[in-house]
Amino acid sequence: MKQCLLREVFARFGDHPDRISEFRKVIIALAISGKLKPEDGGLSSSYILAEVEAQKAKLFAAKQISKPKLYSAITEIDLPEQFSDPSGFVALGTIAKIEKGLTGIKQAVAGAFPLVVTAAERGACNHFDFEGAAAIIPLVSSTGHGSASINRLHYQEGQFALGTILAAVFPFAPELVSARFIYEYLSAFKDELLVSRMTGTANVTLSISKIAAVPIPLICPSVQRDIDELMNLCDRLEAAWAEREAARDSFALSTLARLNTPNSESFGPETFSEDARFALDNLTTLTTRADQIKHLRQTILNLAVRGKLVEQDAEDEPATDLLAAFAKAKLDRKRLTGDARIKPAATPRPENLPIDLPTGWTVQSFENLFLFIDYRGKTPPKTEDGVPLITAKNIRMGFLNREPREFISQTTFRTWMTRGFPQIGDLFFTTEAPLANVCLNDIAEPFALAQRSICLQPYSKIDTKFLLFALMSEPLQALIDAHATGMTAKGIKAANLKPLPIPIPPLAEQHRIVAKVDELMALCDQLEASLTEGEQTRSLLLESVLHNALEPEDARSRTPGTQPAP
Repeated sequence: MKQCLLREVFARFGDHPDRISEFRKVIIALAISGKLKPEDGGLSSSYILAEVEAQKAKLFAAKQISKPKLYSAITEIDLPEQFSDPSGFVALGTIAKIEKGLTGIKQAVAGAFPLVVTAAERGACNHFDFEGAAAIIPLVSSTGHGSASINRLHYQEGQFALGTILAAVFPFAPELVSARFIYEYLSAFKDELLVSRMTGTANVTLSISKIAAVPIPLICPSVQRDIDELMNLCDRLEAAWAEREAARDSFALSTLARLNTPNSESFGPETFSEDARFALDNLTTLTTRADQIKHLRQTILNLAVRGKLVEQDAEDEPATDLLAAFAKAKLDRKRLTGDARIKPAATPRPENLPIDLPTGWTVQSFENLFLFIDYRGKTPPKTEDGVPLITAKNIRMGFLNREPREFISQTTFRTWMTRGFPQIGDLFFTTEAPLANVCLNDIAEPFALAQRSICLQPYSKIDTKFLLFALMSEPLQALIDAHATGMTAKGIKAANLKPLPIPIPPLAEQHRIVAKVDELMALCDQLEASLTEGEQTRSLLLESVLHNALEPEDARSRTPGTQPAP
């Protein structure tokens, strides 16, 4: 496969790092299956192995290595699932010396020599431990306790120091099996070959002996050089992708910032329509990744809470009339029920909000809008079945997830739900772990409410879906967070939540905002579905390419990447 052909393949499948990672496997698979043919006829795997053994004997005679260890023959069960023919594979310890790092990373003294560590960037050291070309493998999991993973391997040449939590692989005969090839091969299949061999529960590690047993194909040196060339192209494509996406992110952030901060010194309200049109015209550029669509969704919510999505209408019933109806409904409920939770509360001022309100909007506090139905600090006894129990784990940002499903008995339900029953359309709000997740209640059947969650039940008629969008927006999320307490797991007390202000537009405008947000969120759904469908299609095609790459061209090519030596 020539570079120009590989470029054509990338043009078809994309150059996302995940795709490039798969293509690295394809390149190795092409070599193993014999489809990257050496121009000079090549060397067989048996010839390469014999030459490596001869070189090991010389090194042992010169007392440069200890007595070589014998390794078991590689079987199909030792190979990654992508491969099935073990005939051209040997154990890594057969063709390479594996050395554990000698320098304590935290104790290292800075100097002129590179210090190879697990991070992407090299450190510096005042001495060197090794000299030569080597593939570097981490010996500890990159994700900490209890989970096996390796972020990256390294390739290093010259004189270098090596951290004690890494190992260096030095080929015995680098002219036949290069350290660069070992690095590329192990990097492409690190999960299958290295991570799968990690052990431990608290401290997850990889031993030298496990590395030595890793199967490695014996591929003709000229084919290894072709692999190196193609891998360099992959490196350049990854770097180009990262540079392009950084520029795209900068463009997206700048464009959406104009919409998210329309009253800042940098972006004025007089340019808002122009900025919005520019964003719409460049929607394709702004939404090429799922995280960018997530940012777009947040921008839509931010615009909604600022009254920037729909026009204000002077004919709408004023928001002040809506709040008057709420005040009356709250008093009526107090008189009818005598509920001690319902107390007089001051109306917050608009300047208490971190945003400027449009004409016709007003503000009101949580306490004057909602009856708080909560059971903070209490957990009812659970059963295998019975009445559903809604916990903070079910309340996600923007939607209610019935999983995980928990239950209480009918007897407990009758004695538990004494503070009120949630109604369809009420808001659920989490007070901690996580803080300020909010969603609408859409459960018609009887259910109970657990701790760390509040049912916000409006006193009067209001569009609770607008309130949902408002509470999901960045300005109100930031306001809630500013009034929370705690370091590692933040939480907000009901007493601190109740006086916080919420922007209230006229009821008719609330309905228009909800309709517009629903319309725009549906567009975001379509964009995400298109991205997902495209990724799934490319993944299936890549699987097909990898499968075809592993199919031998003929019976002779079962010795990987070679022809028999004369």
